[in-house]
Formats: sequence, structure tokens, C-alpha cells
Amino acid sequence: MKTSEDKNTFRAQLERMVEDQIKRCGIQDKRLLNALLTVERHRFVEPEQRHLAYFDGPLPIGHGQTISQPYIVAFMTAALKIESQHKILEIGTGCGYQTAILAKLSTTVISLEYIKSLADSARLRLSNLGYKNITVHNANGQNGWPAAAPFDRIIGTAAPTSIPEKLVEQLAPSGKMIIPIGDTIFNQSLFIISKSKHGKVKIKRSLGVRFVPMVG
Repeated sequence: MKTSEDKNTFRAQLERMVEDQIKRCGIQDKRLLNALLTVERHRFVEPEQRHLAYFDGPLPIGHGQTISQPYIVAFMTAALKIESQHKILEIGTGCGYQTAILAKLSTTVISLEYIKSLADSARLRLSNLGYKNITVHNANGQNGWPAAAPFDRIIGTAAPTSIPEKLVEQLAPSGKMIIPIGDTIFNQSLFIISKSKHGKVKIKRSLGVRFVPMVG
């Protein structure tokens, strides 16, 4: 049973994470910072790892997958410049932490997870936490979700070896996508793909990262 002391400890750790790992590293978007302060990261990891939930790094969540470093979650989300009316496609639900952040900032989030047990657990967790604007599907993320396309924003949290063309096709005019790309875990970068209102695609290479490979 969680005590008020536990809650206070987690709250202090969460506030310190946002201050030290996010704000001091240059993320200043007030809506994003507020979302990070309202999504409790310890609820997305296993009980035995909760004491590490606000650590400045990724954590394993099973099946060879991870919950991303808090700064990377913030950096990728900030790069998308999400507006409240946006519809978002997430590739790689994992434990649902990034999904929850997206849901705080937008109208609709459709999240795809290839590993069924992770999709099922994330769906249950997000439902229990009261999120109403998230739909989690057990699906191959490289195919996107054509039934709900186009999407204003797309975010990938696992790395394919090249930019998936099907995802680019499902990006709306004036849309934006961020996704890690690389042929090995040690040779990855974030790529920001923008589509103009006339459909012209622009690709920009950004931060060097390490993500699990995209499966499927």
C-alpha cells in the first residue's frame, strides 16, 4: 500500500526530473512541461523499478524494450510542436508513458505496438489512469494506420533502418514526424520529416540516439 510519504517522495522526484533533466537542458514549452509534471513516470514501470523511475536514463520494460530517457521523450515531443487539435500516430506504445504525454497535448492519439503483451498492458494501464483519447492497437508500426490517416503528427519510438514511406504517406499536409533511423543501435539519429501544405517533404537530421530496433 502506498503511503503519503511515498507519494510525496515520487512528487519531489518528478519535479526534480522536470527541473534538472528537462528545463535545464533547454526545453521551455510550458504546455509540455505541464504535461510532464502531470504524468507520473513511476506508474509506467514495474514496482521493483519505481525507485529508478525518475532516473536520467532509459529503463527496461520487458521483451527487450525500454521506456525512454525523460529528456529524449521531452525533446522528441517538443520537436513536433503539438497543438491541442492535432491527431497523432505513435509507433511503439511500449509501456505507454510517451503515449500519455502526447494525450495531454492533443485531441487524439492512436498508438501501435507490435508486441501483443505490451499493447495489452499499456492499454489497460492507460485506461486505468483515466485516458479517454488514446487507442492502442497491436499492429506493425511500419504500416502505420491507414484507416485513420492522415495524421497531423507522427512519432516513432523504435528505429527502422530507413524512413518508412508508408508513414510519410500518412502524414497530413503541414504535418510533422520525428523518428529514429539507423541500421544498428550505435548508428542512429533522430530525423524530423516535415510536409508542406502542398505536400512537399523536407527531411532534417537531428540528435544522435539509441533506440531499440523497430520489429515487424
